[in-house]
Amino acid sequence: MGMNDKKLKEFRQRERRKKLNHWFQNLLLTFFVLLFGFPIYWIFIGAFKEGGEFFSYPPIFWVSHFKFDNFIRALSLGGSKGTLDSLIVACIGTVLVVILALFAGYGLGRFKFGGPNLSFFVLSLLFAPPIIAVLPLFFIFKYLRIIDTYLALIWSYLLINLPFAIWLIKGFIEDLPEEIESAALVDGYSRFGAFRKVTFPLIIPGVVVSALFVFVFAWNEFLFALMFTRSNVRTLPIVLSELIGGHGIQWGELSALSLIAIIPGVILVVFFQKYLVRGLTFGAVKG
Repeated sequence: MGMNDKKLKEFRQRERRKKLNHWFQNLLLTFFVLLFGFPIYWIFIGAFKEGGEFFSYPPIFWVSHFKFDNFIRALSLGGSKGTLDSLIVACIGTVLVVILALFAGYGLGRFKFGGPNLSFFVLSLLFAPPIIAVLPLFFIFKYLRIIDTYLALIWSYLLINLPFAIWLIKGFIEDLPEEIESAALVDGYSRFGAFRKVTFPLIIPGVVVSALFVFVFAWNEFLFALMFTRSNVRTLPIVLSELIGGHGIQWGELSALSLIAIIPGVILVVFFQKYLVRGLTFGAVKG
């Protein structure tokens, strides 16, 4: 009887520890959700506030009427052009990076082109801060007379994002068994045909992850856009910075335009969530 009481006591202690750990995990998760979610919520509410409501005390955490005046003013102050320019640069840059990274990553992953030294060189490019490329690129673009053009930004984003995308796609290709391609080659496919019909469909999650990271970087990038653009091209981060002046901050327009800047990333994550989850866990479990 004493042995049964001891086991029952141990069982109850384990259950209490499980409940305590579960409660602590939920508390920690709630804390981080509030910590990272509140700024987004504050931007959302600020986009619909009137000018005086930003300085009221106590602060206003909800608005009674949702007005779109801030969005209209923000778009008229350059937000519409900034959004269009950012979309053009980010979309074209992402497509070019992914296409080049597919071929380069396939060559490095399947044929070990250049040996381990070339792969390490590609990886080492990720360690360098992007600011070291600003001055050389500026003189090159100035010589080519492409300052303040889409081409300057697309070229610079291509150079910065390509090593990252190559390394990601190379890893996805290496995780894919080579025997799958060998079977396609035996069936009569060419090397390119095997890649197009067999390899590419299997690494689509990895390609989507790479494209998403590249797009987000190009969409949010500020330094190159500041250095290589003037008036013809003004991406969204540049327009946002211009709403913060020396004599005041246009809080309503800034919140509205910030909310617009968040939307593309959210849409991409929602629509490609299935591929994103599979891509981030690609090769994590091997049979």
